Amino acid sequence: MYISASSSSSSTLSSILRARSRLYASSPYLSRTFAASSSSPPPVSGYRSLSFSSAVRSLRCSVPRWSHGVDWRSPISLRSQIRAVAPVIEQFQRKIATMASEHPFKAHLTSLPKPGGGEFGKFYSLPSFNDPRIEKLPYSIRILLESAIRNCDNFQVKKEDVEKIIDWENTSPNQVEIPFKPARVLLQDFTGVPAVVDLACMRDAMNKLGSDSNKINPLVPVDLVNLEYLGRVVFNTEGLLYPDSVVGTDSHTTMIDGLGVAGWGVGGIEAEAAMLGQPMSMVLPGVVGFKLSGKLHDGVTATDLVLTVTQMLRKHGVVGKFVEFYGEGMGKLSLADRATIANMSPEYGATMGFFPVDHVTLQYLKLTGRSDETVEMIEAYLRANKLFVDYNEPQLERVYSSYLQLDLADVEPCMSGPKRPHDRVPLKEMKSDWHACLDNKVGFKGFAIPKEEQEKVAKFSFQGQPAELKHGSVVIAAITSCTNTSNPSVMLGAGLVAKKASELGLQGFNIVGYGCTTCIGNSGDLDESVAAAITENDVVAAAVLSGNRNFEGRVHPLTRANYLASPPLVVAYALAGTVDIDFNKEPIGTGKDGKSIYFRDIWPTAEEIAEVVQSSVLPSMFKSTYEAITKGNPIWNDLSVPTATLYSWDPNSTYIHEPPYFKSMTLDPPGVHGVKDAYCLLNFGDSITTDHISPAGSIHKDSPAAKYLIERGVDRKDFNSYGSRRGNDEVMARGTFANIRIVNKLLNGEVGPKTVHVPTGEKLYVFDAAMRYKTAGQDTIILAGAEYGSGSSRDWAAKGPMLLGVKAVIAKSFERIHRSNLVGMGVVPLCFKAGEDADTLGLTGHERYTIDLPSNVSDIRPGQDVTVTTDSGKSFTCIARFDTEVELAYFNHGGILPYVIRNLTKQ
Repeated sequence: MYISASSSSSSTLSSILRARSRLYASSPYLSRTFAASSSSPPPVSGYRSLSFSSAVRSLRCSVPRWSHGVDWRSPISLRSQIRAVAPVIEQFQRKIATMASEHPFKAHLTSLPKPGGGEFGKFYSLPSFNDPRIEKLPYSIRILLESAIRNCDNFQVKKEDVEKIIDWENTSPNQVEIPFKPARVLLQDFTGVPAVVDLACMRDAMNKLGSDSNKINPLVPVDLVNLEYLGRVVFNTEGLLYPDSVVGTDSHTTMIDGLGVAGWGVGGIEAEAAMLGQPMSMVLPGVVGFKLSGKLHDGVTATDLVLTVTQMLRKHGVVGKFVEFYGEGMGKLSLADRATIANMSPEYGATMGFFPVDHVTLQYLKLTGRSDETVEMIEAYLRANKLFVDYNEPQLERVYSSYLQLDLADVEPCMSGPKRPHDRVPLKEMKSDWHACLDNKVGFKGFAIPKEEQEKVAKFSFQGQPAELKHGSVVIAAITSCTNTSNPSVMLGAGLVAKKASELGLQGFNIVGYGCTTCIGNSGDLDESVAAAITENDVVAAAVLSGNRNFEGRVHPLTRANYLASPPLVVAYALAGTVDIDFNKEPIGTGKDGKSIYFRDIWPTAEEIAEVVQSSVLPSMFKSTYEAITKGNPIWNDLSVPTATLYSWDPNSTYIHEPPYFKSMTLDPPGVHGVKDAYCLLNFGDSITTDHISPAGSIHKDSPAAKYLIERGVDRKDFNSYGSRRGNDEVMARGTFANIRIVNKLLNGEVGPKTVHVPTGEKLYVFDAAMRYKTAGQDTIILAGAEYGSGSSRDWAAKGPMLLGVKAVIAKSFERIHRSNLVGMGVVPLCFKAGEDADTLGLTGHERYTIDLPSNVSDIRPGQDVTVTTDSGKSFTCIARFDTEVELAYFNHGGILPYVIRNLTKQ
């Protein structure tokens, strides 16, 4: 077993960086910085990682007002960049000037004075509307309202949209559509790579269509970097003040909600459209008010709290909604604890879990090195625009769609698992719950291990020493992921547990990786002897990690039981070596004096943790790190960067490959496509995650992706991971549905990444079967149960099926981001009617399916009924999950990116 602090490293890092830099530099408008990190970064400054083992990447618009004040390090001189973008800047400024003179809400543009004279800037004032409905709005909805007012041009954002938001209490139950323009876009490390590849490909498409490829440029700040460092809370753009807001290509972008910045995850294709000025079309969300009271007990961590909140919200049902936290208990939560709760929004199903700005937020901004003047401006603006919560003042009653309440004193130590993040288990019940899981039939809470085999011991030799494994043996213990590694209280708490254990004579620990590591399945191979003992004896081995997801097959192919826990508990279970233990009664191990050591002997008090946090997390740490964050490092600075507008694709690269999305594109949209006589490629049950659809972890040696790489001279040791090769569509298409734990009903109980080619009855890898259908010109569809596409905001989970020829997915329900991604790639999402699914309708997946869609997009309405017929004579009605008129426009164009390209060619 090992303790992992968190990994984004790769043996071929330099080749990826070189490809990335070429992509960035192919645009004179795209600038980037790659900064060296401090050797001892601050515990709370990381987004994905506690420390930056390599660097920070930042891709941003080259228009000067979007600069963070950094030194642009590029072979292209700043002067040449300014010359190149000057026409665009002038055009943009003329548009802004015109908008200012014609702005529908210019009467509400108000000055924000400085206490000592002068002004901070101007802002669109919500109080100036004198509308009592605004006073009652949730803070999260007020941010949507301010954005709509500020961006209103009666074209992309209309006055009617503003009125819809103001009347939120009445309009939100009706699923009304609104546009939203975020202040900035965040590209997460792995998911940012395909986004940049897409931009390069879009430039080629613009060029082939005879248009100006330079139009493919960000119109808002775009960053590929550490999240907290970029959190402005309030923007001041040439004297215009407005709230910070962000969409990011990582579902855990929601972590920034803990800072009072409205942010959530989107698919890469949505992010690309937002970068290029396209407003996001969204359904005006309901808001769940979550009232917190009381205080956490000693020994209860932020992880215990977030797992409790996740279970409550999952049960309540918050998919597609905002969750807004409030109440007197807020003052007892540090900003890092709030960020931990906000981080797991995808796991409890909400679009975001929002914590409005209050005094705790301002204290954190000062802690992290923001200047007094900046913090003063932030507070003044938010107070003036009724976006600040002061719990020292009487609170007006806000209206929410529904309400929940939690007394923090009721939270107890817990874990979640063994297969889903919302299956919470109180720590005191862990042993009994584990035995119930062994007994239960195979499912989310069961492994169906016969009673007589539950105590079986697998004996083997480990590094020359006798060893044994049992069901529940912990083979991976990892402190990992953004959820907890940015929270100093749980990280330093884990350090104190390890320190106390070491002093008592228990084993020590080593840091073996950084970044997401185990949370995204990149913990690496187990020792061969351990792996053999697991597979040969069918052991249900366990992983305990401080991550946010524990879906089957995600953490490691050989750990069938995966539990989420706080970092201190990870250390405790690593010491115990098994999840089959009652910490209240059984010893963790034996100390150097031969005495038994119990959980209580190594668990730190709240006072001990608070003391070490106070002495370790200092403003000077943030300042020293941020001062060096834009200075680059030799690997990045020494890269050769071409100056061409278009990217020169390297046909021999196995990391970056020109995707085929726009190769046959014309100026005319292809129109609506129906589905006729389609075969079922896959037939799934419930909770198929994006990890099942498009795994990010290791590439199996016998997979189609492995075959592709071997044919191109890549040794197995250099396969790397699917996540690292997201810039290559050939690898990712072959990796679609390549999860070794995926369950496809067409295989009659067999588990693995294969399917049945229906016409011949052959059992093939999913990719090979899909290519067989595609070569024959035959459409395919997918049948699925509830929560299809849950998990990460992984656009390859939609791109992959599209490349395989999938025309539609028929499911009981979809995860929010994944449904949107399917529409964005031109795949039809359909939902069975309530109470129906493939099983109740008697569908086996061996039928052929025809989906009757009108041939003209104007004849399709969001959410309308669609008839599906099969060649077996069955007919049933589904709901077309095009949720907005804009999504129908995307579908008519074959996807969101073709839509954007065609619109840009007309400008």
